[in-house]
Amino acid sequence: MPRANEGKHKSKGAPLPIVLILQKFLKTYEKHCAQSQTSVCPAIKSDLKSSIDSDQVLRKFMLVRSDDSPPRILPVSLEPLLMTIQDECYTLAKEICIWGLPLSNPEIARLALLLESKEHTTCPFTTLEIIDCKMDLWSLERLGKALRFSSLRSLVLDYCKFGKEELESIFSGLENNQRLQGLSLRYCGLGPQSGLRLGLVISQSAICKLYLEGNYLECSGALALLRPIADSAETQGKDRLTPGSPDAGNPPQPLQAKQRGSSTLNQITKSSEAVTVKTTSGKKKRKKGIKKKIEGLMEAGPWLVKLHLADNGIDGKGKEGENGLSEFIQTLTYLIKYSAHLREIDLGNNVLGEMAAAEILEAPRARKTVDVVTINDPFIDHNYMAYMFQYEHVPVTEPATVPYTVEEDWAGKLPALKITVTPQISSDTFRSIWKNSKKSNTIRKKKKKTKN
Repeated sequence: MPRANEGKHKSKGAPLPIVLILQKFLKTYEKHCAQSQTSVCPAIKSDLKSSIDSDQVLRKFMLVRSDDSPPRILPVSLEPLLMTIQDECYTLAKEICIWGLPLSNPEIARLALLLESKEHTTCPFTTLEIIDCKMDLWSLERLGKALRFSSLRSLVLDYCKFGKEELESIFSGLENNQRLQGLSLRYCGLGPQSGLRLGLVISQSAICKLYLEGNYLECSGALALLRPIADSAETQGKDRLTPGSPDAGNPPQPLQAKQRGSSTLNQITKSSEAVTVKTTSGKKKRKKGIKKKIEGLMEAGPWLVKLHLADNGIDGKGKEGENGLSEFIQTLTYLIKYSAHLREIDLGNNVLGEMAAAEILEAPRARKTVDVVTINDPFIDHNYMAYMFQYEHVPVTEPATVPYTVEEDWAGKLPALKITVTPQISSDTFRSIWKNSKKSNTIRKKKKKTKN
């Protein structure tokens, strides 16, 4: 008898298998849906059953509206899912994605409370996606307040149309935010006036990945966005080249913690080095140190790593004309030349023109690095492209459907940068880039032979 009691005591404290946890979660979710007179989300139910069958943790909740449901069927709601997460204390999920739902004020209020939760009920989510959802001004203001205190690392608000007041509500929650690192506002109706406000937010926060495809920033808005970031990058770049500075004559290390506005990887590197110096007892302490630093606050920027501005009407046809485009290109080239963090720029579907394209494609030379330039251009001669790429064994089909990539290899000083453009450029511009690429390929092949 004593042994039996002891066995019961041990099993009582043991964690439940993930299958039992998910089964209980599904049952509670269905109960809350019935009580609130809403439908069980088919995607949530399917994902839960799939995770139960495979005995795997469910990391991502997808709350999606069912398009083929009859009008008499009850609507899908966010509130039952949030209530279930809180009741079951489910902390294993990291992402919550809400697609195509009209979100009411009570739903946003409960979501905001979950994002703000601390201590024993810490919110597990690091990624929040609200895509093509309708929210009123009150809901956006409440969500903006929650962003200040949340632990989110990524926020996606694609296809949510925002006016000036709605945008201000979101931006207020992003000011001085030292946790959020990825922000996506694709196809949100952002106009030129949004550029200045967004530039200030990026300059004073930890956001390093910015996705703005399909908006209407035009030259003036894009310029206002880039100006404070480019100015900061130029200042830091010139400091690295100043005689007597620690980096003078040496390749700069963009991921070291000594640089102002270091990225998340900087923080991890700094944390790892600090722990290694203090102790050499084992791996466990080192891992704890790194984990603690990742979960902590990051330094304020600006340090853009990815910038997507495709399809934003950036051309010489706006109010500013060619002068506005020229000023934007000049600011962009400063960012390309000096930024120690920038890794990717997407300017696709913006009619930049021949001169602007030439300036952009020349700017990576100043970085002294390996750069990848992707050109999707239906105006380049098909036969000429086939002739140039026959030595590279690149399959060439219709120019309008295939992206052609050129690599230029220089002595590495700054991180590799990928630039995507879709300009109307001539074959001469492309030929000059390709010639440089051909020389660098020859050098690289010779180096490989000498090593062997």
